[in-house]
Amino acid sequence: MYRDFGTVFFAVIMGAVMVSIPLVISWLIAPSNKTKDKLDTYECGEEAEGSAWLQFNIRFYIIALIFLIFDVEVVFLFPWAVVFKEMGLLALIEMGIFLLILCAGLAYVWVKSDLEWVRRKIKYGGGRYKPLSASSED
Repeated sequence: MYRDFGTVFFAVIMGAVMVSIPLVISWLIAPSNKTKDKLDTYECGEEAEGSAWLQFNIRFYIIALIFLIFDVEVVFLFPWAVVFKEMGLLALIEMGIFLLILCAGLAYVWVKSDLEWVRRKIKYGGGRYKPLSASSED
């Protein structure tokens, strides 16, 4: 029994050694002449402007999450299409239910107006959205 744990312990130790040796070697032989240009943030060849600590609009994340959800679910259609003839009517019914749930999710996102990049009516707008909320009350 202890021999099994010894094997696992040996694998963990070897993994730690295999990771730490290249890190130590690169730390020893790497040049360390740190200048202002080398410590500056690299922005694809452009000069960095302002602070990196700024807030992004939450719409970027919502659109990205919606894209990932529908993109990953559509990936399930490809294996189904390959084995469709072998599975018969049951596969067609299961995929119909799957697509119905997918369309219901799309309808929900559409009704919540999460597919629109800029919302026209903002209930409690603040900051730069204050003019939009004031015009929607009229």
